[in-house]
This record gives sequence, structure tokens and C-alpha cells, in this order.
Amino acid sequence: MRITTHFLGLCLGAALLAGAPTWDAHAQGAPPKPGAAAAPDPATLKAAREAVAAMQGDRTATLGAMAAPMTGMLQQMGVKEPDRAQVLVQEVVMPTLTAHYDELLDIQARGFASVLNKDDLQAISTFYASPAGKRLAAAQPQLAQVQMTGMQQWMQAVMPDMQGKLAKAIQAHGWGPGGTAKAR
Repeated sequence: MRITTHFLGLCLGAALLAGAPTWDAHAQGAPPKPGAAAAPDPATLKAAREAVAAMQGDRTATLGAMAAPMTGMLQQMGVKEPDRAQVLVQEVVMPTLTAHYDELLDIQARGFASVLNKDDLQAISTFYASPAGKRLAAAQPQLAQVQMTGMQQWMQAVMPDMQGKLAKAIQAHGWGPGGTAKAR
């Protein structure tokens, strides 16, 4: 069984990004189950929308920072010529993302409002309105790239150890080729 560094990096990155608010909730008690929690009140949702919008920074810059990764994604999907992938990103992907950007902000706002209270959300907005907050928001695309590069380097360093341990665990469970699964 062979697991690629890229796949594990993507999975871990997605888990880290998706799980970050949940970890805060775990620190305060059991997190609410999706769909089981009551909808946030309108004031909290409004504060969350403002915080998320402030955190995203300039809409044009945020969307613009997505162009290169989207070009790479199209190339992975089979559009091998970079110039053609760029044309598709400019003609199709970016206009579509731009048209639906408010939906993304609404989804993120609902998530934030389900984890943070109105006062915390207002404090976050206040920070992002400050000079340091504005610089942080403007630097988000570069910071995201630095974080992704760091995660890839880390996964490449950890992967040999993890692959060896995975192979031993798979063998110990009898899940390998020709193996008989062991009872628990």
C-alpha cells in the first residue's frame, strides 16, 4: 500500500483548516453536532459576517490570489497547457468565483457564528480594522502560500517514518495483500 505525500498533505491541510474552530469548541466542552445546534441569532450572524469580510481583506486581491492555484488545479484535471488553463481560469473560473463570493462569506459566517459569540466576533472585526489587522488581511495570500510550503516540507520529512509505521500496522492487522484480518 503506497500513500503519496501530496494526498496526505492535502488531507492533513484540509483537516487542520476545517478542524481549527472545532478544537476551540472542544476546549470549551463538546462541540455541537452539525444540524443539531440552533441557528445563530441575527446579531451574532451579522457580527460573524463582518468579521469574516474583514478577515478576507480586499475582495479583488483575495480572488486574484486564487488564480494561480486554480490554474494548477485545472492542469491536474487534465488541461496540461498552462496558457489554456490560464484562459479558462480568467474566462470561467474567476467570474464564477466572483459571482458566488458572497455565498462563501455567508457559509464562513455561519461557521464562525456557531463557534464564537458576538462579543468575540466584534473584537475580531475591531482587530482587522486596525493597521496590524489590515496588514494581516493583506498578507493572507502570501501567508497561506508559506503555510502550504511549510506543510509540504513537513509532510515530506515525516512521510518515510509514517509510511514505515503504516506498513507495519497494516501487516499487524492482517490487512495487506493475502493477509487475513485479525479479530479485535
